[in-house]
Amino acid sequence: MAMNVGSGGGESDVMVEINTTPLIDVMLVLLIMFIITIPIQTHAVKLNMPIGTPPPSTREPVIVRIDVDFDGQIGWNGEIVPDRATLEAKLAQVAAEPDQPEVHLRPNKLVEYKTVAMIMASAQRLGVTKIGLVGNEQFMN
Repeated sequence: MAMNVGSGGGESDVMVEINTTPLIDVMLVLLIMFIITIPIQTHAVKLNMPIGTPPPSTREPVIVRIDVDFDGQIGWNGEIVPDRATLEAKLAQVAAEPDQPEVHLRPNKLVEYKTVAMIMASAQRLGVTKIGLVGNEQFMN
C-alpha cells in the first residue's frame, strides 16, 4: 500500500513557503501586552520642593585641620596630639556639636597609609560627617 503526498506526476519540489500568520499573531499579542503594561511601570514620585533660592549662609564654616607628619605625628589645628585617645576625644567633641565643623585631613605624602586610615576610621566611628582629604603644599613637597 503506497501513499501519495504530493501532486501526482512524480514532482519532488520542496515546499519553501512558510506560514507567517501565527508569527504575526504572536507579535501582535506581545505588542498589546507591552502597551497595556507601560502605564503600570511609569509612576511618578510627588515631591514638595521649596520655591525660590535659599538664603546665603551668614556664617563662615568652622574648619578643623588635622595634619599628619611624615613620621605619623598628628597635629590638631597646629598643636601636637600626644596619643590616639586624645585624638578620639577631640573627634568625639566635633561629632557632638549640632552643626559639625568641617574636618580637613592633610597627610604628608610620605606617611604610612595605616595612620591616615586609622584617623578616618575613628572619625567615622565617632560620627564625624564632614571630613575630607585636603592637599597640603607644605607637606606635599
